[in-house]
Amino acid sequence: IYNIWEQIAYLSTVMTLEPGDILATGTPAGVGVGFTPKRFLVVGDVVRIEIDGLGHIENTVVAEA
Repeated sequence: IYNIWEQIAYLSTVMTLEPGDILATGTPAGVGVGFTPKRFLVVGDVVRIEIDGLGHIENTVVAEA
């Protein structure tokens, strides 16, 4: 487990990082598996991710076909 600064330092040794690159770093603190009892996404939940000045993406959880 590494903090974001360590991840950027390592990644910059193996690739060129450019403005606008996105680093997907895994599961943040405070997610469902950390609750007691555990809480997970269910049909109808909406997941929204936003980057200031860029925009957002929003997805609704649906039942598997």
